[in-house]
Amino acid sequence: MTTWTPDPSFYPSPRMAMKAAPETLAYVAAFDPDRKIPDAIAVVDVNPASKTYSTIIGSTAMPNVGDELHHFGWNACSSCLCPNAPHAHAERRYLVVPGLRSSRIHILDTKPDPRKPKIIKTIEPAEVADKAGYTRPHTVHCGPEGIYIAALGNREGKGPGGVFLMDHETFDVRGQWEMDRGSQYPRL
Repeated sequence: MTTWTPDPSFYPSPRMAMKAAPETLAYVAAFDPDRKIPDAIAVVDVNPASKTYSTIIGSTAMPNVGDELHHFGWNACSSCLCPNAPHAHAERRYLVVPGLRSSRIHILDTKPDPRKPKIIKTIEPAEVADKAGYTRPHTVHCGPEGIYIAALGNREGKGPGGVFLMDHETFDVRGQWEMDRGSQYPRL
């Protein structure tokens, strides 16, 4: 019999999270503003007791040039512990990394070696536009329903954008999060 237990990095309260051991690695977006080489996720050692403290100890390059990696995040977090969310078994192991310029989203697995994340899935811009009606993914947030991504552009890459939802385990684009967007332009 398998017993589901929450990911040990999830905490039911901010107070409990503050008492936890500090992170030892940080993932940082590194991009080429000239768009000549692919962007990357750099892995930085943030353990003050380590010999490699404050240095880049790993890197995962994206397969394309010009993504312009931006605000990325985890597939799951403490909000999965929400009592009405049936996925307390989710694991915080996948980085969801959007490309602001390309509208492409990369999923990086930080296990088995968190120093060498691997790209396991790429969601192309056409899929996001078709399923969610948005482009220019900007900011990733995890929540009890899945992964919320704020996008800056509509299907054509113009304003206004909105928020779309992805499944936190399969990374399928589920569609727009908003039920009623209302008027998106001010009345003059």
